[in-house]
Amino acid sequence: MRAPEGPKIAPAHAPFIGIALMCLAVMSFALTDTLAKWLSGHINVFVVVWARYVIHFAFSLLVFNPWSVPGLMRTTRPLLQIGRSALLFMTTALNFTALQFLQLDQTVSIMFSIPFFVALFAGPMLGERVGAKRWIAIMVGFSGILLVVRPGAGGIHPAAILCLCAACTYALYSITTRMLARTDSSTTTLFYSSLVGSIAASLPLPFVWETPHEPLVFGAMLGLGGIAGVGHFVLILAHARAPAATLAPYIYTQILSMIALGWLVFGQVPSPWTLAGAAIVIASGAYLLVVEARSRRA
Repeated sequence: MRAPEGPKIAPAHAPFIGIALMCLAVMSFALTDTLAKWLSGHINVFVVVWARYVIHFAFSLLVFNPWSVPGLMRTTRPLLQIGRSALLFMTTALNFTALQFLQLDQTVSIMFSIPFFVALFAGPMLGERVGAKRWIAIMVGFSGILLVVRPGAGGIHPAAILCLCAACTYALYSITTRMLARTDSSTTTLFYSSLVGSIAASLPLPFVWETPHEPLVFGAMLGLGGIAGVGHFVLILAHARAPAATLAPYIYTQILSMIALGWLVFGQVPSPWTLAGAAIVIASGAYLLVVEARSRRA
């Protein structure tokens, strides 16, 4: 996942601050998924998606809005901005739906397949060559996904397919983010993400709305949007203090948070199959990061 870069920080300790912020960001994303899974057991999942986007958008307006940031909504590629934001919305809707049936560690293990789909789609969309080393990493990584899902062998719930589709849509979202980075500012792209997502999430609301009567459910809805917004903001701060290549491997620390939260909140323990598959996926994804870094230097 590539976040927009902010101003570069000179001090030598800045990369360590960036790494700490990156770990905090992925922990907030784990909390977001945990809240979404808990809420989906109490209210309609589409209401959960709506809360994640609308509350996030309301919080973001306090920092980024057309009045404090002149020209915020100006974009040279409006259709691409809308399409990219729609892809992120689809990712959220698919992932939150899958979370109703899957364990947290299972969903994050499958979502770690995103780098493989990025490598696959980058060829036709960005003209990037997928060499032999990348193909090997992609095939090994997918073998890890098969260990997690175990199709036809009494594996996990079929909702894993939704999670795999979410990984595909997020990969497309990442590629369109790269494309927009050439023309639009990062703040503009962030603004459209939450704006379009809020509009899309509000469309089915009249048909699925369920009023949260319990204070705990209402508080969790507020926390869901707030934590998601804080996570994305901290991610930007992390990329302002350290290069993306330095931060990328720390994305995988999210599985530790997901395993801990799954056990603490839902009493779920990861199976040996999930742990083995996750290890293969992480190793393959990390290898892809190394290959990509070397190719960029070359």
